[in-house]
Amino acid sequence: MASISQNIRQIVEVPMRLLILAIMLLAGAALAQGRQVTAIEAHEGAFRVTLADGSIREREALTGMVLVYAAGEQRIRVRVAGIRPDPTDPTGRRLLHDFRDDATGEPFCQVAPDGTREGFPIAGRTDPAGMLLAAEPGAFEIVCTAGAQGKCARFGYAPWLAQPDGRPMTELYNACIRMVRADYCGLGEATTRNGMNIDLYDIHETQIPALSPEQSFEAAWGPEGAICVAHVRVKENTSLERLAATCPRLVGKLGPICTETSARAAGARLFNRSGPLKERWTYREATRRLENPAYPRPRNTKPPLHEV
Repeated sequence: MASISQNIRQIVEVPMRLLILAIMLLAGAALAQGRQVTAIEAHEGAFRVTLADGSIREREALTGMVLVYAAGEQRIRVRVAGIRPDPTDPTGRRLLHDFRDDATGEPFCQVAPDGTREGFPIAGRTDPAGMLLAAEPGAFEIVCTAGAQGKCARFGYAPWLAQPDGRPMTELYNACIRMVRADYCGLGEATTRNGMNIDLYDIHETQIPALSPEQSFEAAWGPEGAICVAHVRVKENTSLERLAATCPRLVGKLGPICTETSARAAGARLFNRSGPLKERWTYREATRRLENPAYPRPRNTKPPLHEV
């Protein structure tokens, strides 16, 4: 079995949090010749492995590797059964990894709204409140396309990128995770509901608003949570009154006073719209409506909603 010179910790978003202890590469002539793995890292949405002789194996060449995790006394082996380019990434750099339970062959990730059941690694470490932070070399997370972290990277906010103005994309990535989860207070407490649909957009027009008449401005977002909140997404889960009581920094920034104009003036970079639950569509229904000539098209051609 190949070994790693130091333990590499890792957080797995779906379905559990684990500590990575070792990596096995079950295919490839390099290890057959006895060359050991000395380091593994995440690089632009893919894995990169360094061998003892200094050579590098990365990206699709690592198909077949097995990650070995410890969950208490239990050891869990996760096989990378396949690796392919993510069709939503115009750069072609981010790869989708088919993570499987090595014992059963069952997919490790849940099904995302677009039908994918894959994931990829992201460098860094998430704190207890859900914010991605820089960490020691070799620290990375596996994220799945069904989770907030994977969705936000695929929305165009991958943390290894830079914003058009040169600022780190991590700022928008962390803000997006708060938005997807409706974590208004920024404490790691989600108030959304699986399958909800929102219209998200940002100052750089990485995502642009569809401006569906069924939706209205919900909130502006930053890495620490909402910057202001016009209305909550799921009234059964929270309320403006509760936010005022539990998030002192939002007092005076709740309700009609929160508009996109005021949020932009306050420096917000990420925004979303949402509407009544009964009027939300699935991603497939949104796409179907856009393809119907009888349906009034918004000013852009993207499906008007993102399922979160």
